[in-house]
Amino acid sequence: MDDIVKAAMAKWPNVPDCFGWLGLDARGNWYMRDDRVQAAGAFPASKGSLLQHEKLIDFIQRNYAFDDQGRWYFQNGPQRVYVELEATPWIWRLQPDGRVLSHTGSPVQARECLLDESGKLYLVTDLGLGLVHSADMMLAADHVEAGVWAPASVSTAELQNTGNYVRSPQASNKQKPA
Repeated sequence: MDDIVKAAMAKWPNVPDCFGWLGLDARGNWYMRDDRVQAAGAFPASKGSLLQHEKLIDFIQRNYAFDDQGRWYFQNGPQRVYVELEATPWIWRLQPDGRVLSHTGSPVQARECLLDESGKLYLVTDLGLGLVHSADMMLAADHVEAGVWAPASVSTAELQNTGNYVRSPQASNKQKPA
């Protein structure tokens, strides 16, 4: 986490959390979701504006974390901006040299490979569970055919429990009693 973010958290400790304003799609893209977009529907059906500003994306990715309830967020100064996930908290990018990188650019070590009923491939890594990017499925198939990965079956319904994450912090926040 950036030092400036830590300083802001110490200076303003009671800033309310923000829900619904940021989304991560199944290709590792970030989306800003204003009131109008949120009113139009849940993520990812109503995505919002694709973030393209590299420095903003880098800032979000450096300050991306999760809480003890498995809800992923971006620590924006003193405020937690919870992230709506289309799929998983991590999107893996496979490299021709065999490395696996997260959508944030961090290298990871694959520990387990999972395949859901629709043919989507997931890796459990030292960072957690994530979806293999759809553009990297040929490289993934090479790993499976070479015996590097042996996919185990998983149902899409089990993924959040398997990976200990919440796809929609906004929906889970609304379910809490007032």
